[in-house]
Amino acid sequence: MSYSNPNMSTKVIALANQKGGVGKTTTAVNLSACLAECGKNVLLVDLDPQANATSGVGLEKEDGASIYAALLGEADARTLIKPTETKKLHIIPAELDLAGCEVAIARMDNYLHCLKNALHPVVEQDEYDYILFDCPPSIGILFMNALYAADAVIIPIQAEYLALEGLSVMLELVNQVRAAGNPSLAIEGIVMTMFDARTNLAQQVVEEVVKHFGEQVHRTIIPRSVRLSEAPSYGKPITAYDPQSKGAEAYRRLAEEFLERQKPVPAPEPEPASTYPAPEPAPETDELTTELRQPGYEV
Repeated sequence: MSYSNPNMSTKVIALANQKGGVGKTTTAVNLSACLAECGKNVLLVDLDPQANATSGVGLEKEDGASIYAALLGEADARTLIKPTETKKLHIIPAELDLAGCEVAIARMDNYLHCLKNALHPVVEQDEYDYILFDCPPSIGILFMNALYAADAVIIPIQAEYLALEGLSVMLELVNQVRAAGNPSLAIEGIVMTMFDARTNLAQQVVEEVVKHFGEQVHRTIIPRSVRLSEAPSYGKPITAYDPQSKGAEAYRRLAEEFLERQKPVPAPEPEPASTYPAPEPAPETDELTTELRQPGYEV
C-alpha cells in the first residue's frame, strides 16, 4: 500500500489518461458501479472540474462539495462523501472550483502529496474495498496528485492510433512517479474502449497494444455504444440505465476480470522428491514444435 498502515485493505486506483475523450469517466463510473454490484464497497473521487462523473451518478453540482478544502487541509474528506443511488457506491463530487485549486496547492509544502494526505483518514477507517479516482484529462497538479496517492493505475485508451501516443506518455509518467516518490505504483491494466467492430482499424490497434503490453491489457474490450453515451445524461451508470445492454455486460465482465486480477497468485507446490532414476534424455530431432497462445479478448 502507499499508505502507512500495512493492515489496511483499501486499494486506491487512478483511472488516468492525459488524452481526453477516451472513455475514462465512462469507465470510472461504470466500473465503480459494477464493483458495487459485485458487493464491494466503492468510493469514487471525482477530480475533474467538469464533474462528469458526479453528474454521471446522478448528483447535481454543489458549491463546496468537492475535495478542494480537504486538499488544502481545511476539511475532513470523510465529511464530503455522498451516497449514490447505486448501493455500496459513494462519491466525493467535483465542481468547477477544482479548476482553480492547482494554484493554491502549488504554494503548499509537499504539494504532490495533498490528495494522499487528504484521503488518509478515509483509507485508514478501512470502510471501502476500492477508492477510484476519475482524473482530469490533462497533466497538471491534480493529475499528478492522483498518481502519487494511488496504489495502481488503470489506463483506458480508445481503439484508434492516436490513442497509442497517449499510452506512451502515461507509461512514462508512471515511471517518473515511481522514481520520484511512489515506487510501488503499479499498472493495474490497460482497458480498450470505444471499440468499433465494423472497422479493421480498431482491431489492428487492439492487436498492436496486446503485442506490446501482453497481459497488462484487459481481455474485456468496451464496445462503442449509443446506450453508454446516453446513460450519463440520465444520471445513471449503464447497469441502471440499461442493465441488459452490451455496454452493461461489458463493464460487468471488466469488473469480474478486475476482481480476478486482485486474487493472489498461489505459490507453486514443491514437487515431491522422486526415488526413481532420472529419465533418459530425449533423442535429438530437427523438428521444432511450438504452440501459439493467443489470449481471447472479449467484446
